[in-house]
Amino acid sequence: MKHKLKVWDLPTRLFHWMLAAAIVFMWYSAEQGGNLLLWHLRCGVLILALLVFRICWGLWGSDTAKFANFVRGPKQIVRYLKGEITENEQPGHNPVGALMVLALLAAVAVQVTTGLFAPDENTFTNSGYLNSLVSEDTGAAMRKIHIAFFNLLAALAAVHVITILAYKFLKKHNLITPMLTGYKSLEGRLPELRFAGLGKFAAAVAVAVAVVWAVVSVA
Repeated sequence: MKHKLKVWDLPTRLFHWMLAAAIVFMWYSAEQGGNLLLWHLRCGVLILALLVFRICWGLWGSDTAKFANFVRGPKQIVRYLKGEITENEQPGHNPVGALMVLALLAAVAVQVTTGLFAPDENTFTNSGYLNSLVSEDTGAAMRKIHIAFFNLLAALAAVHVITILAYKFLKKHNLITPMLTGYKSLEGRLPELRFAGLGKFAAAVAVAVAVVWAVVSVA
C-alpha cells in the first residue's frame, strides 16, 4: 500500500520553478535585445539571488535540500545504478540526479558571473553590474564566455528535461508532480524527514539579499 510522504519543501520548489522560468526569460531577452536588455540584467540579479539562496539552503535547509544528504560518492552511484538504492532510502534527489543538480548550479554560477562582468557592446548602457571593476579586454572576454557558455547551460537543461520525461514515460516514474505538490507516494516504511523552519529560511533569504545588494551597489 502506498502512502504520501512530503519530500520537497516550498522553498525548494519555488527555487526550482523560478530558476527555470528565469533562464527561459534570459534567453528570450538576450535574443530580442533592445529595451529587454535592462530586464535581462535585472533577471540576472534575480538568478544570482536564487543561486545564493540555494547554496545556503543546501547547507542548512530541509533534509532533502541539503547537499550532504543527497550528494554521494562513486560507490553509492554504482549502488543506485544497480538498483540497490530505493526512494525510501533516498527520497529526494537520487545519486545520479545529484550530479545533474551540481552541474546545473555550477553552470548557472558561471553564466551569472560572466554576465556580471560583461559589457554591453551595442548600446553601452546595459553592461553587467561589475563590469566597471575589470579592464576592457577582460570584460570583452567575459562577454564572449557568457554568450558561448549559454549553449552548455541550455544543453544541460535539455538533458535534465529529457531525463525527467524518460523517467515519466519509460520508467513510469513521475518526478514532475512531486516538484509541484511536494509529495511522493511510496510503499513500505517511510523515511523520517526534517524540514527547516522560518528562521533558517529567513537567514538564507538575508544572505541572498545581502549578496545582491553588494553587487548592485557597485554599479
